[in-house]
Amino acid sequence: MKSFRFIDLFAGIGGIRMALESVGGTCVFSSEKDKFARITYKENFGEEPHGDIYDVNVTDIPDHEVLAGGFPCQPFSIAGVSKKKSLGREHGFRDRTQGTLFFKIAEILEARRPRAFLLENVKNLLSHDQGRTFQIIRETFEELGYTLFHKVLDAQGYVPQHRERIFLVGFDSNVYPAPVFSFPDPPQQIVQLKSILEKSVHQKYTLSAHLWKWHQDYAAKHKKNGNGFGYGLVNGDSVTRTLSARYYKDGAEILVSQNPVPRRLTPRECARLMGFPDSFRIAVSDTQAYKQFGNSVAVPLVTAVARSLSRAL
Repeated sequence: MKSFRFIDLFAGIGGIRMALESVGGTCVFSSEKDKFARITYKENFGEEPHGDIYDVNVTDIPDHEVLAGGFPCQPFSIAGVSKKKSLGREHGFRDRTQGTLFFKIAEILEARRPRAFLLENVKNLLSHDQGRTFQIIRETFEELGYTLFHKVLDAQGYVPQHRERIFLVGFDSNVYPAPVFSFPDPPQQIVQLKSILEKSVHQKYTLSAHLWKWHQDYAAKHKKNGNGFGYGLVNGDSVTRTLSARYYKDGAEILVSQNPVPRRLTPRECARLMGFPDSFRIAVSDTQAYKQFGNSVAVPLVTAVARSLSRAL
């Protein structure tokens, strides 16, 4: 399939959309609850996503070949199916996932029957709620008639960041009785932080002496107690820790070494760290930008997965 239509759920600032468009996809619907993320999305894609997907009727979602999204992880209930059956109550995925955002994904798959899906989540999805969450997700896809492939992939090799995420790719068993799909092998290369650092950085990104001392004292206290909590100091040759949505608070996980006091990454450097091109427009405050990039996906990694998905289609 040379081209395909897709929907962009829990769209954030459009990282998955960017990846799918680069391999021939056309976005026909998007949804994102956060109002600031919608501002950034509109600035870069020319359209504002629908709000909360729970407020959207599945019949209003256009036909599409691929459902995509980075859905939040929530606990599910393990239902006593036989008991509920005897009471005439709903069972299966409708009972077990009701009230979660994953329920809406399942509902769309059931109603619209896209040929495939591409979902991204934190790697802890596998162990969440002692493995019960992933068990229900797997069973739901099987119940709906989709063959599931999943793998934890690290963005390191594409960007200078250690960022492990689980990817779930599935195919409609009625269309693809024996789907041929494999996840991409990451490039065997080390991408260094200096490849994304700006040459001139405003002084406002340098930590105050007080905050720097607090970081050092905090790290020393935890080291004394035998654990590794503390800041992550990096230089141009480094690969960073995972950028998180809390980066705006104190920058602790990624502090760029400089004399006499280290600095945070700039929002543009965070964009680059996630694989967004410099043409990507940052239309919000630094605080919101840090949250958005920390919540986003590593675009080159998703592009590699999208390329494998496109070939399988």
